[in-house]
Order: sequence, then C-alpha cells, then structure tokens
Amino acid sequence: MAAWLMLLAGVSAAGTWLALVYARRHKLIDQPGERRSHSVPTPRGGGIGIAFALLVGCAMAAATGMAGLVSLLGFATGLLLVAGIGWVDDHRPLGPVLRLLVQCLAGLVLAWGLHGAEGRWGWVVLTALSVPVLVNVWNFMDGINGLASSQAVLAAAAVGWLVPPVAYPALALAAATAAFVPFNFPKARIFLGDVGSGTLGYALAALLALAARDASAQKIPDALVLVLPLSAFLIDASLTLGARMLAGEVWWQPHTSHLYQCWVKAGRSHTFVTLVYAAFSVVAVILASYLSGVAPWFAGGGVALWLSIALLAWVRLRRRLVPGKGTERQA
Repeated sequence: MAAWLMLLAGVSAAGTWLALVYARRHKLIDQPGERRSHSVPTPRGGGIGIAFALLVGCAMAAATGMAGLVSLLGFATGLLLVAGIGWVDDHRPLGPVLRLLVQCLAGLVLAWGLHGAEGRWGWVVLTALSVPVLVNVWNFMDGINGLASSQAVLAAAAVGWLVPPVAYPALALAAATAAFVPFNFPKARIFLGDVGSGTLGYALAALLALAARDASAQKIPDALVLVLPLSAFLIDASLTLGARMLAGEVWWQPHTSHLYQCWVKAGRSHTFVTLVYAAFSVVAVILASYLSGVAPWFAGGGVALWLSIALLAWVRLRRRLVPGKGTERQA
C-alpha cells in the first residue's frame, strides 16, 4: 500500500506542477482585491493534480479488484463532473445555478454507484445531498494558504483511522492532497481553484458515505462521530452563511466574512490561522477516537457538546474581530 500511496502523491505533485506551468502560460491568475484574502497575484487551478491522482487511484483499485466496478465508475464519473465544472469555472466564471445543478448530478451518480444497486435508498439520499453541501463548504473555506488542503488531509486521515474498512481510499485522498500542500503552504505558489476545492469536497463526501455505511453496518456509533473531523469547516461555513442570509446579503458571491478571513484581516498571518484550525481539528479527531465505539447516547452527547463549544467560540471570536457587526457588508 505504501508504494501505491507514494505513486498517488507523485501523480498529484506532478499534476500540480504542470497546472502551475499552465496557469502562468495562460494567465490563469487570481488577482488581489477587497473580496480576497491574498495580496499577491497567484495562479489557480492546482487542485486538478489531486483530481488526476484520485482517478489514477480508481484505475488501480479496478485493476486489482479492491472495489466494485460500479462503485468506482460512479465515483469517477461524479469526480469528472465536479472537477470539470470547477475547471471551466476557473477559466470563465459560471453562474451558481449551473454549478449547483452539476454538483447535484454528481451526487446522484455517486449515490447510485455506491448504494443504488443494493437498494439502500436512505444512503442514496444522504450521499446525494452531501456532495453539493461539502463541495460548497470547501469552496467557501478555500480562502487562505493551506487551509482547505490541510483540513482535507486531516479529515481523510481521521476517517481512515476511525473506520478501518475505508482506510485505503481515506489514505489515498490524504496522500494526494498532502502532495499539493507544499505548493500552497506556507507560501502559495498556486491555489486549489474551484477544480481543487470541488474535488476535495466531493471526495470527502464519497469517503464519508462509505465510512458511515460501514460504521452503521457494524452497529457502532462511529457514523455519528464522523462529523467531528469536519466540524471546523462546518461551523464556520454554516454560521457565516446564516449570518449573511439574515443580513440580506447576496450570500453566494465572494466575500471575506468567514471567521478565518476576519482573523487574517485583523492582522494574523495565513500560517497562524491555518495552524489554529488544524489544532482545532486534531483535538476534534482525538475526541472522535474516544467516542468511537461507546454507547450511542454518550457519543451523541459528546458530539453535541463539542459542536456547542465550537459555536460559542465562533461567536466570541467573531465579536472580538468584528465588533458591532453580525456580518460584514459587501459592496
């Protein structure tokens, strides 16, 4: 397995480097602005290397019989849809409705490939819904150096640790994403782009769908605690989105009102904020490991307590960073 993971990391790194060359040649550059958190023009689209690596992983799994062909085809087709619409959007901005429709289609394809043939309709619905949710969460939270990629590495590794039956796909995602990190952290030579953030959100949705199903089949409450490794992003994305909607803002447009962006605007470095979010997620993973396998009521209480603490911390920090504002108004 180690050799295969190294191969996937190598494919990802090579793909990211080629994307960097391509972006510079075709002027695929993110310019600084008041709705962005970077101050230097930076190429985008580097996440296509991660998408290529995951497709190579699918081919390897099919060749060795490590996974069913229908499941692999469903995953690969959905990945091509999400990464493809993201790659197009990186070149020419598309409307939010079209992007969402493609993401929903990818969710349906993935859900059918993983669960449809077995008639697990409850899992079909949950998987289909999770794809557009996590794709957009990762897109919203991809705003500073290393944040989206490091959180994806931690989440994937944690899921593989908590639910051993999905260790290979979890570690494959972690390895492919980790190979991108040096290109983006601590100094960003290239950004993930929509192709990259979409790929990470989609792959995590697929991984969680597999892990939750396997955990439930073992009659343990691991399916419940799997939300903890993603809690940093879920809390920041959902609360910021809710605040912007309540304020009557155009919530789908680019902005800098997430907690991590407010922290950067207040003077903290990208490196500091990314490492704080990583530390938060590491603690969440440790808690998830402790709650894994305990009584469902106890696990549920632990998850609820952790999310409540995270919510209160978000509110307190936001009030300190943006005094007197529920959310930042956008021009």
